[in-house]
Amino acid sequence: MKKLDKEISLDYIRASGPGGQNVNKVSTAVQLRFDVAHSPSLIDDVKTRLLKLGGKRVTSDGVLILEAHQYRTQEKNREDALERFYELVKKAHEKPKARFKTKPSRASKEKRIEGKKKRGQVKKMRRNFAE
Repeated sequence: MKKLDKEISLDYIRASGPGGQNVNKVSTAVQLRFDVAHSPSLIDDVKTRLLKLGGKRVTSDGVLILEAHQYRTQEKNREDALERFYELVKKAHEKPKARFKTKPSRASKEKRIEGKKKRGQVKKMRRNFAE
């Protein structure tokens, strides 16, 4: 993960929301930027998964932007942003489990048909009762 540190850019911005005078004076919120699309440190399939995991936080240029403004101090917000970023990268490194087609078992087919027959009987009973 140390390779990625060189590619991360951190900007400090003013946080929105409550906080009194402190929120107007001090730039405690952190905005982490990482260019996923042009990163030499990541392999292509990890980049693809990271872009997908990023969702709305990824720009059209392929830059991942994470904002952290949960804490009152710049230091804690920076730690939070970095922690969340590394968690995303860690998830992107996990290959998804391969899925394969399966067919319904004989028992499940019979159970389904039995349920349909019961339902048909209920409807048939109503029909005879209504006449």
